[in-house]
Amino acid sequence: MMGRVVLLVPAAVVLLVACGSSGGKATAPSSSLTTTSVSRVAVAHLNIPAGKDPSKSARMICEPEARTDIASSLEVKETSVTKPTWHDHVYSCSYLYPQGKVALSVKELVNAEATTTYFDAILQKYGVTERLPGFGQAAWILRNDDVVVRKDYKVLFVDVQGLPKQFTPKQTRADVAKSIAAVVMGCWTGA
Repeated sequence: MMGRVVLLVPAAVVLLVACGSSGGKATAPSSSLTTTSVSRVAVAHLNIPAGKDPSKSARMICEPEARTDIASSLEVKETSVTKPTWHDHVYSCSYLYPQGKVALSVKELVNAEATTTYFDAILQKYGVTERLPGFGQAAWILRNDDVVVRKDYKVLFVDVQGLPKQFTPKQTRADVAKSIAAVVMGCWTGA
């Protein structure tokens, strides 16, 4: 019994550090993100098929902790977040900023084959510009600057079409999409 407890403690410590629990600070802005910091936590996410209600990991994209971590990562706080919706196994909300909006969504699927089909259809529809190693099992920046990430039976979509090409003097909208995806992947630890 004691051996089991010892094995669980390091995983809990990694999860706390990766989700920005150090005073509400998230991982650094996208320019200094590393694949190591993102992929350390990915193993804690559970591979659970879609159910009648959104999973804990899908719901977290609109919750206060994610909002705080995203604001810290972007160095810009949203003015509001829309009420989340759950339709056709897609959980979504939009982050509203004075400069525009970012729509976040998580599509939950029932198995690996359905997830692959859905993910590949997005890549085919939008085209890709850059692979993002260390983000889930596969992640891409799309030609339109959005980011799509596949993790187990879930697909995260960070839609930055509502932002100007240059969100802040330091961040393009592709930078914003990568940064948000990194925050979500760093905290995706629930089922």
